[in-house]
Amino acid sequence: MIAPVQALIVAIIFVPALFVFWLSLTESSFGQRTTFVGLANYATVLGDPYFWRALRNTVVVVLIVVHVELLLGLAMALLFASGVPARPFMLAAVLAPYAVSEVSAVVMWRYLFDVDIGFASQALKALGLPPLEWAIDPTHGLILVALLSIWLHLPFTFVILYAARLAVPGELYEAAQVDGASPWRRFRSVTLPLLMPAMLIAMLFRYIFAFRLFSEVWLMTGGGPARQTEVLAVYLYLEAFRYNAFGDAAATGWLLVLASLLLALWYLRRLYREMFAAHAS
Repeated sequence: MIAPVQALIVAIIFVPALFVFWLSLTESSFGQRTTFVGLANYATVLGDPYFWRALRNTVVVVLIVVHVELLLGLAMALLFASGVPARPFMLAAVLAPYAVSEVSAVVMWRYLFDVDIGFASQALKALGLPPLEWAIDPTHGLILVALLSIWLHLPFTFVILYAARLAVPGELYEAAQVDGASPWRRFRSVTLPLLMPAMLIAMLFRYIFAFRLFSEVWLMTGGGPARQTEVLAVYLYLEAFRYNAFGDAAATGWLLVLASLLLALWYLRRLYREMFAAHAS
């Protein structure tokens, strides 16, 4: 019964992954016969300073995006669970960014943060803060990319945590309140432990998705100025389609896969301990 599904998974996931791995062991380009070079592509990529800069930018943006999303999503989930006026309207407003395409979002944010006429830039100036010169300053460019990614994907984290919070039995809070527990104590002893599996799941998926961050960077800054805001996915794209180095690009892709697998393994182990270790013992 499950053989067709397994065959589909093999056809669309494992076979292409194995082909890309084989490609990473060869020197290949347009109109060029593939030549087996072993691990030379991996050595080339790992010896490229642009790769390490892209890796550093990726790690910084991912850490900011995932943890800020988690904090905001948790705060919003607790707020909505405690009761907010006009909840259906507020839920629609919170989930709206998830329905916006990345291209449309980048166009809106480029206009909002235009240094001369952007509404957000004018608001920052009115508050006495410098505008984000994202087209000139690489740090400002990465900050804007992180803010845009948070705005786009916060609904994903919020929905997971909100559903988990609604699943917590109200009797637990009533018992804690009868025992004299303060709101902070109820959060630490009841809410946080019961939400931890959902938080780990949300962080696991967001880490994996954020590691593949491409559209926001490519459409916002193009990796510039001078390749200062590149992330790993943009580096891979440039190697493949600008420099036509398919072997180097495939090697970069497999390095991304390995990083994601290692990260997923750590989170899955944590998730296993949180959800199943107690029952196994």
